[in-house]
Amino acid sequence: MFQKKKAPAEPAGKSEEEKLDPKVMAAAIILVVGSLAPLLDSTMVNVAINSIRVDLNTTVSAIQWTITGYVLAMGISIPLSGWAGNRFGGKRVYMFTLLLFLGGSILSSLAWNIESLIVFRVIQGFAAGLMVTIVQTLLVQISGGKHLGQLISYISVPAVLGPILGPALGGVIVSGLGWRWIFYVNIPVTIIAILLAWKGLPTVQRSEQKVSLDWIGLLLLSPALSIILYGIVQTGSSGGITSSAVVVPLLIGAALMVAFVIYALRMKGTPILDLRLFRSKNFSASCSLLFLYGIISTGAMLILPLYYQQMRGESALYAGLLLIPQGVGLLVSRSQFVKLMDRIGPRPVVLMSIILTVLGTLPFAFADANTDQVLLAVALFVRGAGLGGILIPTITSAYDGIEKRHIPDGSTATRILLTIGGAFGSAILATVLEDQLTAAVANAYDVAFWWSIGFTVIAIIPSLLLSTHKKAPQTTVSRMDGD
Repeated sequence: MFQKKKAPAEPAGKSEEEKLDPKVMAAAIILVVGSLAPLLDSTMVNVAINSIRVDLNTTVSAIQWTITGYVLAMGISIPLSGWAGNRFGGKRVYMFTLLLFLGGSILSSLAWNIESLIVFRVIQGFAAGLMVTIVQTLLVQISGGKHLGQLISYISVPAVLGPILGPALGGVIVSGLGWRWIFYVNIPVTIIAILLAWKGLPTVQRSEQKVSLDWIGLLLLSPALSIILYGIVQTGSSGGITSSAVVVPLLIGAALMVAFVIYALRMKGTPILDLRLFRSKNFSASCSLLFLYGIISTGAMLILPLYYQQMRGESALYAGLLLIPQGVGLLVSRSQFVKLMDRIGPRPVVLMSIILTVLGTLPFAFADANTDQVLLAVALFVRGAGLGGILIPTITSAYDGIEKRHIPDGSTATRILLTIGGAFGSAILATVLEDQLTAAVANAYDVAFWWSIGFTVIAIIPSLLLSTHKKAPQTTVSRMDGD
């Protein structure tokens, strides 16, 4: 269990917001700044595909590897983050990821052909995979588990803003300045984040036990995750989920994953990912729910813009703007759900949020080209509010009962399930949509949204197993220095 430390009595009537340590709040802001560049970058690149194709005289299929390579590199680096944080310290690893992402951005902006751009995007993806996991770990360690839901709601801001601002900002940049500026804009943001982290981010004491890198586990888990992601990504371009180009990688990835599970459970040392965490019913439920959340959120974010473009004839830029209500719903609901979670626990909050997500998706399952735009905007707002009420309590609940030494493992596991779920959601809904488009466009989107609703309803099952603690778990960081 988390190690608890008695805190001095707080004056009566003092709010949770007032009790938040300013140093912890400052650290959360620094982590948010660092997370902005990779999250915006990953959404802006999609807008620039055609410009890159023309400028580098290449094909769309070749350019797709700038996105696929980025995702695969994330799959390789995510399992490394837990060991790296324990071995070198979270602050050092975080600053390293920023430097690596900065280097990848500079090189990408200077790419002279499609092959070089793919390689430089792989560098960016490797850095991003380490970063998104170490940020979550650092937040838990620096805060000592206190106000975790509130802090996670803050660092989730880039994840909310990315899909909202990324396509619109990318469209403006590509139209006015050219595709290379998508990478140029990362440079000042990342430099500022490095300086802020160097001066303002506290140093959490590293593990006293020097754990050697589990090479065997790494060589099983990282390829397993990358190959699974590759198979899922191939779904859209290889004729569906039953294609050999999809099935073969999925089978190989699954076999490697099974081999890792057997190996990790039998080894006497410390594996790259400690699977004993999954003995906890609450942790397993949280990870299952995060996998489903990835399907629900990322899958719908693929088909929602397409609905506005194909069904209603909107431009790509205007379709992105029409999705803003969903982001607004997610933003404005976060703090309210955190307060509610502290009063009644994560389980009822997640259950209510699942219902909101279903209600916000239902109008799209019945929509056609003439459905009232205001109704759809309200539905997106409700859907966004529901998604916010699922994600933050679930991540918070995942750390309930985890020993301090297993925090990096918890961050790695939750990020892996969230990443695979997101990729799977995009692939399965894209396949459903493509199969249905041979009939009628309107019916195709109705069916795809019903699939999304189905996955949302399934999420009720693991949510029933979540923690019922009315306060976020607390832990004490052994030592925190100013530098």
